[in-house]
Amino acid sequence: MEAANQALAVEITERKKAEEDVRNLNAVLELRVQERTQELAVANADLLAEIADRKRAQARLQAYTKKLEQSNRELQDFAFVASHDLQEPLRKIQAFGDRLQARFGDKLGDQGQDFLGRMQNAASRMQVLIEDLLSFSRVTTKAQPFAPVNLSKVVEGVLSDLETRIERTQGRVTVGELPTIDADSSQMRQLFQNLIGNALKFHRAGVPPEIEVSAHLNNHGICEIRVADNGIGFEQKHVERIFTVFQRLHSRSEYEGTGIGLAICRKIVERHNGIITATSTLGKGSTFIVTLPVTHPEGASIQ
Repeated sequence: MEAANQALAVEITERKKAEEDVRNLNAVLELRVQERTQELAVANADLLAEIADRKRAQARLQAYTKKLEQSNRELQDFAFVASHDLQEPLRKIQAFGDRLQARFGDKLGDQGQDFLGRMQNAASRMQVLIEDLLSFSRVTTKAQPFAPVNLSKVVEGVLSDLETRIERTQGRVTVGELPTIDADSSQMRQLFQNLIGNALKFHRAGVPPEIEVSAHLNNHGICEIRVADNGIGFEQKHVERIFTVFQRLHSRSEYEGTGIGLAICRKIVERHNGIITATSTLGKGSTFIVTLPVTHPEGASIQ
C-alpha cells in the first residue's frame, strides 16, 4: 500500500511539473506572439507610411508630367504659329529682293550687289529654318494614327526623291529586306529621308558615299533598323548632342543645314514608342540604330 501511495505521489508530482512546464511554455509562446504582433504592427505602420509616401510622390510626378506635357504642347503650338507667321514677311523680303535684283541690279555697284546677295542668302537660310521648325512641330500637331506601313515601299519612295543627290555624289544605297510595322507612314518617310539624306550629305571628300539600310526582327516584337554609312563620322561622345535641336558638329560653311533633322528623327521615333541612337568612328562612318515596336494597340497614336 505504501509503495502504491509513493508511486501515486511521484505521478502527481510529475503531472504538476508537466502542467507547470505547459503553463511556462504557453506564457513564453504568448509573449512571443505579443512581440511578433508588435513587430508586425510596426512593419505594417512603416509599410502604410511608405505607401503614402509613394502615393504622394506619384501624385507629384503625375502633376509634373501633366505640366511638362502642357508646356510641350504650348511650345509646339508656339513653334508652329511663329514659324507659320514668319513666312509671310519673309516671302516679301525675298520677293522685293528679287525685284531689286531684276530692276536695279546693274545700278547697285559691286558693294550693293554684295549687300543684296547677302540679304537673299540670309532670307533663303531663314526659309529653310522655318520649314524645319514647322516639320519639327508637325510631328505631333499633324500626326496620323498608326497603320500597317511597308518600310520597303517607304524607302523606295525616299530613294526616288533623293535620286538626283545620289547621282551627284556618285553614292550607292543598298537596301535589305524591311518589314511592315504599325506606324505613321508620312513620319516613317521623313525619318528615312533625314537619315539617308544625312548619310549622303556627310560623306568624305573624294569618297563616294556607300549606305546600307537593313532591319532585324527579334522574338519580342521589336524591329531594329540600321542605316550605316562610310562618311565622315563623329566622336562617340557627341552622340546625344546630335539629336538636340539646333546642335551642329560642323559649321554651315562646311555642311548646309539647320541642325534640326536628327531632332525630328528622335521626336518621330519617340512618338512611335521607340529609341534612336548611333555608333560612329571619326573619319570612318556612322551607323544610326532605330528600334521600334512592330505592332501597337489598334488605333493607337502615341503622342
